[in-house]
Amino acid sequence: MMSGTSLDAIDVALVDFSREPDRPATLCGRVLHIGERPWPGATREALRAALPPAGSDVGTWNRLHAAVGEAFAGVAAEVLGRHGGADLIATHGQTLHHDVRPDGTVAGTLQIGDAARIARAAGIPVLHDLRAADVAAGGQGAPLVPLLDQLLLGGYDAQRTAVLNIGGISNGTLVGPAEVIAGDLGPGNALLDAAVHAATGRPADLDAALARTGTVDPDALAILLADPFYTRPLPRSTGREHFDGDYVRRMLGPAAAALSLPDLLATLVELTAVTIAHEMTRLRPTRVVASGGGMHNPLLRSRLAAHLDPVPLLPADALGIPGDGKEALLIALLGYLGAHGLPGTLRRGDGTAHTGAREPVVLGSLTPPHALRLLSTTAADHGPVDRLLLLPSAPTSGPFFPTAP
Repeated sequence: MMSGTSLDAIDVALVDFSREPDRPATLCGRVLHIGERPWPGATREALRAALPPAGSDVGTWNRLHAAVGEAFAGVAAEVLGRHGGADLIATHGQTLHHDVRPDGTVAGTLQIGDAARIARAAGIPVLHDLRAADVAAGGQGAPLVPLLDQLLLGGYDAQRTAVLNIGGISNGTLVGPAEVIAGDLGPGNALLDAAVHAATGRPADLDAALARTGTVDPDALAILLADPFYTRPLPRSTGREHFDGDYVRRMLGPAAAALSLPDLLATLVELTAVTIAHEMTRLRPTRVVASGGGMHNPLLRSRLAAHLDPVPLLPADALGIPGDGKEALLIALLGYLGAHGLPGTLRRGDGTAHTGAREPVVLGSLTPPHALRLLSTTAADHGPVDRLLLLPSAPTSGPFFPTAP
């Protein structure tokens, strides 16, 4: 289960993992259910009110930790009751704070959502706190999705593929048999959603209805593009602590108030498209495969495609990868790996992790601590994984992707 920086929903995936008998390094994931559930309205608004630039105290964080746990517990119980049981729940929770130092290293990261409440509601163990071990090893703790990207698309495809996710924050991965390069690219939907919410109370500009009536302000765009964040090398990470609701006002000063809402949104769409395309171009891919909520924004999609041209922009679903459930699928994969003592990050040629950590580490903490003693495993489950095949719920159907080795 997963909730990202956009706070749009709780994403959930129910996946049955097994090893291929004749190729134990190939992991098969039979996708039994992928979907999303809405946040309870009061919890979502309380989270939004506590995120930067808002200030909040320890009592607020404590109450949110419990409320997020209750929300995830309700989703887990409902999905398992409707679609069948599971051996383990893996939950990312909700990021409340990601502390990036001025030099770009990460001091700490905090994801909330009381795992004990989830375990009690579902009656099965919960793997949680999936970023802290990487940060403790000197890593960014983000993005974690390159592991999934590499296992699905790397090494079995002659094309040089860049994989993009546009959530609240955008992140990208260059996959393949050579070194994996990955990191956060900049704001995805975060600044857009914050501007719409501040002006209208609505959570987003649905179908870019307002942004499509606006005009990009070149002076404002130039100021926003001058943010030093974009000069940091990959791997790098960021979040609402940097791209918060006051970010545009801080960067533009009085000029921010002079922009109409449609012009501001058009400018922010262009900011997201330009910053993504700039980093993608540096990676020199032959195609870009994209997912996340930003791909539902028709203006952002068209502007990004224009900046990437002639490199094609493909939706992940076109390759059989469920674009709207991809991050929940990642969390399920991290749950399997963590339960079997396998690292949740990729090893680079120098031995470090793709996040910049000193080495790949096993991710997650377990609630209750003794629960996995009952997990049925084979020797293959504890061996390395170099490929992931996604299978539909019907066993007679073929793999989603890839279809050929």
